[in-house]
Amino acid sequence: MWIADRWEDYEVLDTSSGEKLERWGGYTLIRPDPQVIWNTEKKAPGWRHPNAHYHRSKKGGGEWEFFDLPEQWTIQYRNLKFQLKPFSFKHTGLFPEQAVNWDWFSDLIRRADRPVRVLNLFAYTGGATLAAAEAGAHVTHVDASKGMVHWARENAECSGLSDRPVRWLVDDCTKFVEREIRRNRQYEAVIMDPPSYGRGPKGEIWKIEDCIFDLISLAAKLLSDQPLFFLVNSYTTGLAPAVLTYMIRTALKGRGGRVESSEIGLPVRSTGLVLPCGASGRWSAGPVSN
Repeated sequence: MWIADRWEDYEVLDTSSGEKLERWGGYTLIRPDPQVIWNTEKKAPGWRHPNAHYHRSKKGGGEWEFFDLPEQWTIQYRNLKFQLKPFSFKHTGLFPEQAVNWDWFSDLIRRADRPVRVLNLFAYTGGATLAAAEAGAHVTHVDASKGMVHWARENAECSGLSDRPVRWLVDDCTKFVEREIRRNRQYEAVIMDPPSYGRGPKGEIWKIEDCIFDLISLAAKLLSDQPLFFLVNSYTTGLAPAVLTYMIRTALKGRGGRVESSEIGLPVRSTGLVLPCGASGRWSAGPVSN
């Protein structure tokens, strides 16, 4: 498992009964987590006095209960700063487990010692975009939500990266990739973090099991003659690491390189164990993997 264990402003304090207790900077939140199927004693004091608690409804969805939480606050990961705010369906605007991937590809970009163009699809609030830009890449950031793209630009400004070469685009990711292929555009790297289910700006339905392999195959056509990496993230239970490896290796057939896939996770302070948080598949240029 690849573990995001270099955070200072974030940590999972404890987990129990379908929920996780987290510290986001100076604030403590309780949020539901489907992986937490164990019932253990809630000894951590944060369980009794959180700043906010997201209650899941048995009918689907849920709502926040606020005790003492600002509308927006900021946390930092290395040189990157992110503005957080609680919004629909338990989210805060950041997936901290992805820091383990930010570190991986940032190192590749820095060591490449050449221009690197990165395409970030389903780019959300810009965690990967900021990490790539801070490492020196030219980034094309694509998300179907205008609000998320605006939030990502705010994060870039907060991180002092407003002057970096980033294209901020509100678009359907699949249609954008198809147009880029027709334009003969090329990139040295592709990042995609697709949702399990979603809708595009014009109501287009996205279901990951039906769409992900076709998108990986399309995006692979955008890789230049000197590609650096290709990263696919999944929070869908059915897409195990081995499935990601199979899809990436198939779509990038003939490219050589190395494919590795693994669960990603976050350390839990109270137990010393690791909370699983999805999976990632990574292709990188270099020796052919077995």
